[in-house]
Amino acid sequence: MTRLIPILIRHGLLGPANRDFGRFLEDFHLPPLFSEEREFTPAFDVSETEKELIVKAEVPGTDKKDIDISLSDGVLTIKEEKRQQREDKNEHYYTAERRYGAFSRTMPLPVEVDANKVDATDKEGVLKIILPKSETAKAKKIEVKS
Repeated sequence: MTRLIPILIRHGLLGPANRDFGRFLEDFHLPPLFSEEREFTPAFDVSETEKELIVKAEVPGTDKKDIDISLSDGVLTIKEEKRQQREDKNEHYYTAERRYGAFSRTMPLPVEVDANKVDATDKEGVLKIILPKSETAKAKKIEVKS
């Protein structure tokens, strides 16, 4: 949007009220409304139990083959790359649309996890990753001696 407003002002396509509003919006340094690259970052929920960390991410319409999950040196990385193409032919019209979207999210884990027991499932557009804590990271009860 911020890239579009100066062009509209320069060509006289915004009236006086809209020009002022456009300048007002420029002050917020918003990302461009129309851009070549569109990035989608899903919402993440992270919770912790005594035995595991649970990460949930909203990934509606994603095929599991498009998701890449990796764990290295206590850092969880989730990537997705989605390419879609749709073509619609009719007697009176023809449309073809292509969409591309990708995201990558990296998060350091607060505790050590057992990488060999990590489990990931995708159910109804929600990716759920269960990261079991390693034995050294699990809370241990310490008895007080007298």
